[in-house]
Amino acid sequence: MSCPEILTSRLRLRPHHRDDLSEAFRLWTDPVVIEHTLGRPSSRQEVWSRLLRYAGHWALMGFGYWVVEVRASGKFVGEIGFADFKREMSPSIEGVPELGWALLPEFHGQGFATEAVGAAILWGIDKLESKTIVCIIDPQNKASFRVAEKCGFHLSETARLGDQPTLLWQREL
Repeated sequence: MSCPEILTSRLRLRPHHRDDLSEAFRLWTDPVVIEHTLGRPSSRQEVWSRLLRYAGHWALMGFGYWVVEVRASGKFVGEIGFADFKREMSPSIEGVPELGWALLPEFHGQGFATEAVGAAILWGIDKLESKTIVCIIDPQNKASFRVAEKCGFHLSETARLGDQPTLLWQREL
């Protein structure tokens, strides 16, 4: 399956393109973004590999990540999507679509994350084989807790991702 475009009132969720590398690099090196995600900035090579992995998800899994942009201006907001990253975590979430999102800080606090997550969930209701989705959120990321709750997720349990605690959220489609 190829990555579809999704339109909301303010946003466009679209496939990644090669020329998204610079904006994606800006996202994955931003101190505010990485504080609750990777914990360290990504190299340009790592971001390029991430974009290729997103494309591979669509080709192999039938789901993946989108670029989120402002519909009116085309400005890059961030990324959102479903993945099966085969994470080494306990409990395992392998085989369950994991919804993730990251937005540049200048777009925080405007409801864009909630709007994008809601759009991705609506797509997932029609297209995902699984009727359960999960997201993992850093225990300190209160803003993402609010987004998850607004979009129908409930806190399932504390999990371990590598040697770090994380919170596992779950939602039925």
